[in-house]
Amino acid sequence: MDNTFDIKQIRKDFPILQTTAYGKPLIYLDSGATTQKPVQVIKTMERYYKEYNANVHRGAHYLSIMATEAHETARERVAGFIGASNSSSIIFTRNATEGINLIAYAWAMDHLKAGDEIILTIAEHHSNILPWQYVAQKTGAILKYVYLTEDERLDIDQYRKMINSKVRLVTIQHMSNVLGIINPVEEIISLAHEKGARVLVDGAQSVPHMPVDVSKLDCDFLVFSAHKMCGPMGIGVLYIKKNMLDQVNPFLFGGEMIAEVEEQSATFAPAPLKFEAGTPNVGGSIGLVSAIDYLESIGMDKILEHERQLTSFAIKKMSSLDFIKIHGPLNMKNRGGVISFSVKGVHPHDVATILDQDGIAVRSGHHCAQPLMKYLDVPATSRASFYIYNTMEEVEIFINRLKNIRKWFKYGS
Repeated sequence: MDNTFDIKQIRKDFPILQTTAYGKPLIYLDSGATTQKPVQVIKTMERYYKEYNANVHRGAHYLSIMATEAHETARERVAGFIGASNSSSIIFTRNATEGINLIAYAWAMDHLKAGDEIILTIAEHHSNILPWQYVAQKTGAILKYVYLTEDERLDIDQYRKMINSKVRLVTIQHMSNVLGIINPVEEIISLAHEKGARVLVDGAQSVPHMPVDVSKLDCDFLVFSAHKMCGPMGIGVLYIKKNMLDQVNPFLFGGEMIAEVEEQSATFAPAPLKFEAGTPNVGGSIGLVSAIDYLESIGMDKILEHERQLTSFAIKKMSSLDFIKIHGPLNMKNRGGVISFSVKGVHPHDVATILDQDGIAVRSGHHCAQPLMKYLDVPATSRASFYIYNTMEEVEIFINRLKNIRKWFKYGS
C-alpha cells in the first residue's frame, strides 16, 4: 500500500467487513472497544505459529533464536512508533490495564505516603481509577478529580489550581473513550513536572488514532493496547521513561526476569526483562508490529483526519435530530472519533439492540466510566466509534436508522 488513504483498498484488507449480520452488510461502529484486524496482521501471526513458534531468550536452537529476534525487534519497532529513545523503556504487558496496575503496585506503593495527592479526571476509564483507589487505601494518599467545563471538556483552569507540591502523580487519559475529548496532556505534564509530580498517560484511545510521541510529551509512563489498533488481543505496552526504570520494582516474579537466584535471595535482570516474568506473548508482539506497519503505511495523520471527517459529518447530522443528545463537545477542536449519545425516551441498550437488527454494531452501557455517567446524570449512553475502515456511506446509514428508532416505541419520530 502506498501512503494514500485508499478507503476501498483498506476495506478489502479486513475480511470481517465482508460478512453480514442478520442478512445485512455489517457496519462496525464499535472500534473504541476493539478494532477489526487486517489480513496482513492475521497472516503475520499465522506465519509465526506455522514457521518459528518457540519460547524466547533461553533457547539455543534455531526456532528460539528466530522467535527471540522477532520479539526483541518488535520492542525496538514499538519504541520507534511512539518516539521512545530506548527499547528498554518498552514493557510488554497483557493490555493497558495491566500496565497501569504495574505502575500502581510496583512504583506508587513504594513512593507514595499518607497525605500525598493523586490527580485524575472524572472522565477516566475504570482501569485508570480503581488501581489508584487501591493505592490510596493502602498508602493514605488522597485522590483528587478534575471535572469538566460546560462544553464537557477537561477544566484545565481547575487543574492549574489543583497542582501543587503535594501532588506526586497525575494519571490521565489522552483521549476519552466516552466524550471523545483529546486532553492537553503536554501542558498537563509540564505543569506536573514543575511541581515534581510524575505523570501516567492512558493512551488506549489515542495511540491507535493519532501520532503520539512520548519524547515530545515528556510523560513518565504511557500505556496502550494492541487490540484497539488492528493488533491482537492479549498484548499491550507500558512505556517507562528511561530515568524512571530503576525506580520501578518488578511486578511479577518468576522465570525470565532474573539475573541470579539463590536459595534465599535473587537478583533481577535489567529492564525491560525484570518486568516480564514468565513466557511472553511472542505471537502478540509480532502481531502488534504488523499492526504498526499497517497503520504507518496509511499514515497516522491521515487516519486522524479521516476519523475527524466522519465524526464531524456524524455530529452535524445527529445534531439536527431534536430527540438526540450528544455527550461531549460538538466542535472538532481536539476531538477524536467517538460519539456518545442519548435518544430521548429510549434506553441505550434498546438503541444498540435495534441498530443491531440493521447490522450496525454500536456500544451501549456505562463504558467502564461510572463516575462520569453519574457526573453527566445519565445511567448509560450509546456510543458510535469510528476507525480507518468506516465510510461516509456507513455513517449516513447509521443516521438514517437512528431516525427510525423512536418509532419502535410509538413515538412520532
